[in-house]
Amino acid sequence: MPLLSPTDWLVFILVVGLRFLLPLLIPFFPLPAIVACLLLDGVDQTIFQVFTNLPLDGYQSYDKALDIYYLSVAYIATFRNWTNDYAFQVSRFLYYYRLVGVVLFELLGLRALLLIFPNTFEYFFIWYEAVRLWWEPRRLSRRTILIAAAAIWIVIKLPQEWWIHIAQRDVTDTIKALLGGTPESPWGPLLAENWLLIAAALLIIGAAIFFLYRTLRTRLPRPEHPMALSADAYTEQPAPARFDDARAHVYERVFDRYLFEKVALLSLLTIIFSEMLPTSTMRPLNVVINVAAFIIANTAITTLLARRGTRVASGIVHFAVVLVVNFGLVLLRGLLLGGATNWLNATVFIFLLSVTVTLFDRFVLFRLARFPGMAH
Repeated sequence: MPLLSPTDWLVFILVVGLRFLLPLLIPFFPLPAIVACLLLDGVDQTIFQVFTNLPLDGYQSYDKALDIYYLSVAYIATFRNWTNDYAFQVSRFLYYYRLVGVVLFELLGLRALLLIFPNTFEYFFIWYEAVRLWWEPRRLSRRTILIAAAAIWIVIKLPQEWWIHIAQRDVTDTIKALLGGTPESPWGPLLAENWLLIAAALLIIGAAIFFLYRTLRTRLPRPEHPMALSADAYTEQPAPARFDDARAHVYERVFDRYLFEKVALLSLLTIIFSEMLPTSTMRPLNVVINVAAFIIANTAITTLLARRGTRVASGIVHFAVVLVVNFGLVLLRGLLLGGATNWLNATVFIFLLSVTVTLFDRFVLFRLARFPGMAH
């Protein structure tokens, strides 16, 4: 292993720190934040290769886990922000459909599963948030939503998933090969001699994009408001009384449909994380049992505090409480069951689990307040 310099560590901390922190902006600035996460995910390893001497073999697993993490935050952000219930239900299906596919892939190792279970949710989220920049999403018809989801699935994601997971081609490497950046490239000399052809092709592509833009611009309805990057700019929030009713419903009982969704969500996420991490030995059934115990304990403590009249107003304080409780549960489990604890893996699990639980508990209140019928 090469000797790492302070610069190596600084770049690593900055990049990984951004990959943890940028997703937390998705609930408040959905479109720019998720695009930033998407771009950072695409260039993080290139940054490491260019600016550091870091060995990247072990980072691959954490990289995949961080991908799942930011998509999970995006899904939970729909609880807070989305006012079109049908679009929310479609996004929920697309998210869990992909999550189940990733779990099956991690357990079985069949790459074709990632083609069968494409990540349509991410681009569907981007499409909805792009609409919300200028228009009110509540006016979207079911037909429009289904057409958008189907077009993203068939036209964008299926070719992309085939390219990445079946053909196993990397866009950066392909471009380098085409431009003669690798010794085995047969295209380099040919393209170097035909740069005018390349320029003409780029101009044609640019013209096609411009034509598509002009066509859409003339067919789309007029914007209903100035461009809004903030989720709260033109989103009507429920009245305080609605939040009180939602809070009363959530804290009425420990076991409800949202507890079971939290257990299912965190179980799927943790199975994926545990399969990705090279030193993890947890079996899926053990993951589900441990996650269920953690979630039930978290929910029971939160419910007990709420019934005593304690309300956590700050999201940071809420997260800190959940984080401390979860570290305490890991310590208690180690004392009762014995055995060594891999604290690197445990810390990653606890942090991601605590962020997800905190956001879920806080943002589900928005959904229940906005759609009271969903509480029953």
